[in-house]
Amino acid sequence: MAQESFPTPDNLREVTDLQYEILSARFSDDGIYGTPADEAVVTAGVGLAVNVRANVAGSVRGHGWSSGSTGDTLAVTANDSGSARIDRVVLRLDRATWNVRAVVKEGTAGAGAPALTQDTGATGVYEVLLAEVSILSGAGSVTVTRKETYVGTRVRPCTSTTRNPNPEPGELAYETNTNVLRVWDGAAWRAVYEEHDTVVVDSPLSAWEMVSSSALDRSGNSITLRSGTFQRKVSNLAAGTDSRLPVLVPKSARHRQLQQQFNVYLTGARVGVITVYPDNHVRAGQVWLTQHPGVDKDQFVSSVTMNWTV
Repeated sequence: MAQESFPTPDNLREVTDLQYEILSARFSDDGIYGTPADEAVVTAGVGLAVNVRANVAGSVRGHGWSSGSTGDTLAVTANDSGSARIDRVVLRLDRATWNVRAVVKEGTAGAGAPALTQDTGATGVYEVLLAEVSILSGAGSVTVTRKETYVGTRVRPCTSTTRNPNPEPGELAYETNTNVLRVWDGAAWRAVYEEHDTVVVDSPLSAWEMVSSSALDRSGNSITLRSGTFQRKVSNLAAGTDSRLPVLVPKSARHRQLQQQFNVYLTGARVGVITVYPDNHVRAGQVWLTQHPGVDKDQFVSSVTMNWTV
């Protein structure tokens, strides 16, 4: 087929449904207009049914949708399989009619939620997630979990549990419940920005008394740990003997695979080495005194500031 463009004077500025979709699909993200702070679009109805809230608007592949001034009620098929079933409520563009409708997509009992269908081209359907519906075997009612996909303002608002299940590489998502901005790299959601408060990471042990607490800060992927000052409270620690210190780094601040080592001062102007263990180690997140000339009872390990990236 030869090249074409649309609309132009050559085609009287008329476009087909398919041409309109090609033209409009990237003008707006697919989903609901709003944010997770709005009321749920889909809620449990009476018996085997779900309710679609009134006065909701959205878009699928450039095709507008409205729930209308009264909303809608969608029937859910009974489940007599002997296993629980998960259905999905989706906004579906059906290219047989070029209409967008909220519909219940039935799942398979015992098999989890059904996959979204997102056909491109001149035929098929394109679906955007609104909610998941759980139906126990023999149940006369349903449970709805909200899963709205929101259009956003070129950065999609969501929560940490309702990110777009079918993202495109480079897609941005802002989690309203965690204040984290993430980007989809084609394989995983990566944090671009997140704000953290200072966290106390003390983990008391009988062998060491915490003279001062340990605190951790995070800025992006940069971690700063200011360990406390610790006093030896049991028997003397022999040179070359490892000893765990009363600090525990939270999982989100641990390096995935690399140990971090830092110098530390001991009583008597002596020097030792502290090791912070990565998330894949049997000592994950623990902080140990691993090299030292010996620490007698009532002697101190001084405070030290440590930095690494995750």
